[in-house]
Amino acid sequence: MKKIISSTSVCAIVALLLSTSACNKAPEATNTTVEFTTLEKQVLTDFTNNIALNSYLKLSVSASNFNTALQNLNANTTDSNLLVARTSWKSLREVWEQSEGFLFGPVEDNDYDPNMDTWPTDYVQLDSLITSSNPLMVSDIQNLTLSLRGFHPIEYIIFGNHGAKKAADITARQKQYMVSLSSDITNTCNALYLSWSSAPVNFAQEVINAGGTDTKYAKKKEVYVAMVSAMIDICNEVGTGKMEEPFAAKDPQLVESPYSGNSLIDFKNNIIGLQSVYLGVNGGKGLKDLVAAKNKSLDNTIQSQITASINSFSNITVYYEDAIVSQRFQIQQTMQSLATLKSTLEDDLLPFIQTKIKDY
Repeated sequence: MKKIISSTSVCAIVALLLSTSACNKAPEATNTTVEFTTLEKQVLTDFTNNIALNSYLKLSVSASNFNTALQNLNANTTDSNLLVARTSWKSLREVWEQSEGFLFGPVEDNDYDPNMDTWPTDYVQLDSLITSSNPLMVSDIQNLTLSLRGFHPIEYIIFGNHGAKKAADITARQKQYMVSLSSDITNTCNALYLSWSSAPVNFAQEVINAGGTDTKYAKKKEVYVAMVSAMIDICNEVGTGKMEEPFAAKDPQLVESPYSGNSLIDFKNNIIGLQSVYLGVNGGKGLKDLVAAKNKSLDNTIQSQITASINSFSNITVYYEDAIVSQRFQIQQTMQSLATLKSTLEDDLLPFIQTKIKDY
């Protein structure tokens, strides 16, 4: 027999169902919030330990190895030792350029970046310094204008024009200068690492404990904004600074790392560093885990655009200082890819961080 339910009974059942539904959904929302908050903390911890601390330790070790290579070249100036010095310079550059994907904190606050990596080199002023009688000890290097410090004056000395320099061509003054420059870089890289790792207070703790009491960052959101802003900045620096300025002027003297021919590798490593921050490394959590938890479509877009930007550098097949004349279309494609990525990070990822990261 078909049972007829009265309207009163229907109302009661509907009310019961709504009440039950509400009771079931509330814990789910709470659990999701707890999981996301835990993930926020984990991403900061993994970024600090797996990326920042690891990168700055490698940077310090690589700088020391490079200094040793130049000391050996100074003591025994052979072409084989010159090759070792060049290889070591490129290895150090790889670590440094990738670390520029998260250029915030002490590296920016303490001017470690401009002290090591100001470009382009003023080679006229550099040659004048070399031929002068000015002392070239490490303490003297620290008082020089930034364009005469860091990676690129050494690059100019040990590479010449795309590696044309012979060991026998390096003068005694150039050797003294490069060794002091390298010692200065080593000191800076070591100080940078210690700023993140030394006891009792260091920047690693500031990041991991963001949102706690007595920390640089009153809210976790502030660290995330700094991370994403650094990603945006490196897209802008590579696309509209390192690439577009010499491209627009057709001036190879404005290119970063022109003596070694390492420019395109530098640019690509900048974006690889950005990618590491987004994806995470060594099994750790990255920004992608936060984004994918709330907006998988945005995560897919960002990952795709990062990959496209990195891959686009392979379309430029000659030295960048030559490509600004002979491969302008390929360069435009890469700059557009970087501009697209920058726009997504700026217009989508940054607002996502500002709205989804909450300090409860």
